[in-house]
Amino acid sequence: MRLAAMLMLSAALIQSALAQGARPPAETQAANAPDQKPAFPGQTRAPQPERTTPVSVTPVVQGLKGIWAFEFLPGDRLLVTEKEGRMRLVAPDGGAGVEVTGVPKVDARGQGGLLGVALSPGFASDRTVYVSFSEPRQGGNGTSVARARLVEEGGRARLDDLAVIFRQTPTYDGDKHYGSRLVFSGDGTLYVTVGERSDMQTRGQAQDLSSGLGKVFRIKADGQAPSDNPFVGKEKAIPQIWSYGHRNIQSAALDAQGRLWTVEHGPRGGDELNRPEPGRNYGWPEVTYGIEYSGAKVGRGLTQRAGTEQPVYYWDPVIGPSGMARYDGALFDTWRDAMLVGGLVSKGLVVLKLDGDKVVSEERVPLDARIRDVKVGPDGAVYVATDSRSDARILRLTPGR
Repeated sequence: MRLAAMLMLSAALIQSALAQGARPPAETQAANAPDQKPAFPGQTRAPQPERTTPVSVTPVVQGLKGIWAFEFLPGDRLLVTEKEGRMRLVAPDGGAGVEVTGVPKVDARGQGGLLGVALSPGFASDRTVYVSFSEPRQGGNGTSVARARLVEEGGRARLDDLAVIFRQTPTYDGDKHYGSRLVFSGDGTLYVTVGERSDMQTRGQAQDLSSGLGKVFRIKADGQAPSDNPFVGKEKAIPQIWSYGHRNIQSAALDAQGRLWTVEHGPRGGDELNRPEPGRNYGWPEVTYGIEYSGAKVGRGLTQRAGTEQPVYYWDPVIGPSGMARYDGALFDTWRDAMLVGGLVSKGLVVLKLDGDKVVSEERVPLDARIRDVKVGPDGAVYVATDSRSDARILRLTPGR
């Protein structure tokens, strides 16, 4: 189908929805794979909410380079990772803050670098920080997780007793699809999301339980596998695996029930919202929405297959998901319990309201910047990190008029 025809069809569908009193979808651009059909109603192009939320935007941190992730420390300070291999302690007062020494060495080529960060559930007393990063190794690199103790003395900060507790294997000499987000669950275990390293020779390992590529892991605080993980004791399977068949997950958060939700980068069309369940196969690269960047089918072009899970929701065109938070603050009434997803391609915040496990509305908040991470602050405001190598910022979003 020609582009002009697809655009005309999209416009006609919107006009039809309006004529029937339905709310139009947030996404109005033509799909990359218009012949692919959702598996159930509402799986893509959910309607906008009845009323959109006005937002006021204020920069609170600026002048950083390549922010990848951040966390709020007790109080209002932020612990920030920069992709090139730096960590900073900053206050929301506009400055670049204090550099934290003692971070692990990283391979910052391509999509690699110092990536996710999470605070220990007992951080107030143990001061323990967890980071994920692309670790240089003999023969290449891979996503690893380290923990360390954050020490502040005399106006300086450092990581002490740093130790790598988990390594994604196999090692691969590439520079793409590392993931990675770190999310502590309510029981103290840690979810680690990774990618399948992108290339044709590695992507198929997302289906291989003896490989750590294209997985969600669930580990204990020391990196070992919890005894109730789904593949513990299964021959050749990596016991830390929670779910598999993923492409590249850079968004993860818990819902109000403590369940893990993720959004992963799809191919050209096919970003996915999932609720990864133990032992389940999420399809990549054998089953996916979207197409290759070349325009060709991904594999056999399957969007459904027995034994694989359907995404709760998908985007075509993509939003380029990175960073995610459940809104549990008090400032935005209309966003209560919504999932807030950063958009690198959509250049803003994507707000998903859910009813159970179904997306019932999608709202786009334009910010005119690639959004790398999202957090809800202790003040109830939403904080987002912009993706820039030279002037990365953290913006504070509050209700507007």
